[in-house]
Amino acid sequence: MASSSAAILEDIASVDLMTELLRRMKCSTKPDKRLILVGPPGSGKGTQSPIIKDEYCLCHLATGDMLRAAVAARTPLGVKAKEAMDKGELVSDDLVVGIIDEALKKPSCQKGFILDGFPRTVVQAEKLDEMLEKRGVKVDKVLNFAIDDAILEERITGRWIHPSSGRTYHTKFAPPKVPGIDDVTGEPLIQRKDDTAAVLKSRLEAFHRQTEPVIDYYSKKSIVANLHAEKPPTDVTAEVQKVLSS
Repeated sequence: MASSSAAILEDIASVDLMTELLRRMKCSTKPDKRLILVGPPGSGKGTQSPIIKDEYCLCHLATGDMLRAAVAARTPLGVKAKEAMDKGELVSDDLVVGIIDEALKKPSCQKGFILDGFPRTVVQAEKLDEMLEKRGVKVDKVLNFAIDDAILEERITGRWIHPSSGRTYHTKFAPPKVPGIDDVTGEPLIQRKDDTAAVLKSRLEAFHRQTEPVIDYYSKKSIVANLHAEKPPTDVTAEVQKVLSS
């Protein structure tokens, strides 16, 4: 086994090895953190999670991506998940928690994790807590990206995108020089199907209905930190760092 590991290492560029070594040295002094990010679509979780991940050496667990990866890798849990999906059923909470449990064995999750998009219900939160308890750990903080629905609507429905390059604009915060036209190519901009007021309204209703009880559940454990997610991203980052260093 050792020689095959060495052979694999031989093929890795020195700079990558050094980067990983330096990262591990930096990470060795970081405190363990197990975080859950909660917030409606457009609240800025996607902007903050890579920053938190790098700063605290955590692994980022997005349950949708993990399910797809488990199905693609045909792991025992992935095979079960695929069976459910093929029947048009929802993947059971136990299966999702099992996939999270598997992921936590990876070296990148040694210092803890960021969970995004899970738990969505109180039952899922309870199952997650049970699984972590068996590992002798618990959720340290739930970061609640609190933001007014009206601000979200302005944020999301103002987004325009140049499809071939992925360049994004916003009618209010980052408008193109000519409305509806890409600055670089002069081609027309489009709006994502999900970025309309009607779609956002139904997503927000689902979020409030399902997820607010989860915030109450964790509030009783005194681990919820309410962030002012309507602020500029740098202010939110500063707020997160303050919460996580206390």
